[in-house]
Amino acid sequence: MRETDIHDFWSAHPCGDQLFGAPAPAPAGSERDDYDSFFRRYDEAKYRLESHIPGCLDSLDLSGRRVLEIGLGQGAEAEQLIRRGARWTGVDLTETAVARTRLRLTMRELPFEGLHQASVLDLPFPDRSFDVVFSHGVLHHVPDVHGAQREIHRVLDPNGELVVMLYARWSLNYLVSIGLVRRAALLAAYPPARLGLLGRSPTLLNTHLENARQVGLMRYLCMSNFLHRNTDGPRNPYSRVYDIPRVRRDFPDFAVRGSEKHFMHAPPLPVHGLGGGKALGWHLWVRMAPRLF
Repeated sequence: MRETDIHDFWSAHPCGDQLFGAPAPAPAGSERDDYDSFFRRYDEAKYRLESHIPGCLDSLDLSGRRVLEIGLGQGAEAEQLIRRGARWTGVDLTETAVARTRLRLTMRELPFEGLHQASVLDLPFPDRSFDVVFSHGVLHHVPDVHGAQREIHRVLDPNGELVVMLYARWSLNYLVSIGLVRRAALLAAYPPARLGLLGRSPTLLNTHLENARQVGLMRYLCMSNFLHRNTDGPRNPYSRVYDIPRVRRDFPDFAVRGSEKHFMHAPPLPVHGLGGGKALGWHLWVRMAPRLF
C-alpha cells in the first residue's frame, strides 16, 4: 500500500462531501458564503451524530498548550481545539483539507500558528515542538503506523501527550455489522448480480459487487481486505481496527495512559443512540505518554 493511494482517495473523497455537497472551487473570496453554509451543515450533522466529541475535548488540558493536529478533514476539530485555547498547528496529507481548514479558520477569525500539507511520516517541525499531538480518525488509515508514531514521538515534548481516536476492534460495527451482516448481504447478492438481475447503477452495493468481481468473491470477503472497504466507503484503500494490545504493538514508543470507547454505530443495524458505546462503541479514544529513551 502506497501513501499516494491514501492521498488520492482522501483528495477525491473528503469527509462529508458526499453527504453535504461541498461547493466547487470558486474565485478567491466568492466561495465564503457557500462554504460557511457547508461548514455549518457539516458541523451540525457531525456533532449530532458524534455527540461525545465535545465532551472528550473538554477533558483535555489544552489552554495555552502547543497542539499539533494530524489529519484535518473539514477543519471541525481544528476549530474546537482553538476555541478551547490551543496554540494550534495542523497538518494533512491532502491539499483539499489544508485549503478548507485555512478557509474555515480565516472566515471565523480563529488564530493558529501553522497549517501545512505534509505526511505524518515526515513532519516539518523540529524535535519537541508540541505539548499535545491530537489525531481523530486518521492514524488507522496509515499503513506505516510504526513510522508515523516514531515521527510523532520526535516532535512531541517528553512531558507531552498523544491523543488519538482509532476504530475499535471490539465493537458492534466490526464484529457484527462488518464481520457478519455486510458479508452475508454481499454473498447473497453476488449470484443474482452475476446474472445481471441487479443492474449496474452506482449504488453502494453495486460498488462492492464490482470490487468483488475484480478480485474474486472469497478474496474480497476475507476480513483483511473487506475491512478496508467497509469503514469509509468501498473505494477506501486502507483501514485498521484496534484494541489496547494492538495499540501497544503499533505505538511502541508510547505508554498507554488511558482509553475509552464511544459511538454506538454499526450500519445497517439500527443501533445509533442505544447507549454511549462504552462496551461496543466504534471509536476508541486513547491517551498516551511518550517513552523516554
